Amino acid sequence: MKKIDLILVATLFMLQSEAQVYPKTSISCLGTELDGSQTLRVTGYGRNRADAKEQAKKNAVWAVIFDGIREGAKGCNTRPLVTEVNAKERYEEYFNLFFADGGDYKEYVSLSDTKKRSGGKKKDKLGYSYDLTVRVLRAELKARLKADNIID
Repeated sequence: MKKIDLILVATLFMLQSEAQVYPKTSISCLGTELDGSQTLRVTGYGRNRADAKEQAKKNAVWAVIFDGIREGAKGCNTRPLVTEVNAKERYEEYFNLFFADGGDYKEYVSLSDTKKRSGGKKKDKLGYSYDLTVRVLRAELKARLKADNIID
């Protein structure tokens, strides 16, 4: 094999092994509340436990805004808040600030539904994986995005 072929094979192997270690984040809905909030079970990954928990919170808010919640209990609002096709790119600066460490996303996530020792955690060579139960304040988040002219 040529040197370029070997590099390509090694790169593909590394990407495949990373994908197996950190699969796509799983998010499922556990239920909705009368105030419009959603209780979600989310997985986050990070260098340490604190980073993994923060990433789980970001993943939950991101899913409510852009992806919608597809798995879990029936009756959950599966539609994302932002349905515009290129909204991530169009409002990139806004969302970069919103999801920055210590950003405004924290105002819309609550850990009030989390029970002690309910977080499934795993540690491997690359860091931590942590399952967290969070409540996303969907109605307040929608109001914020409307006020900031992100959605109609």
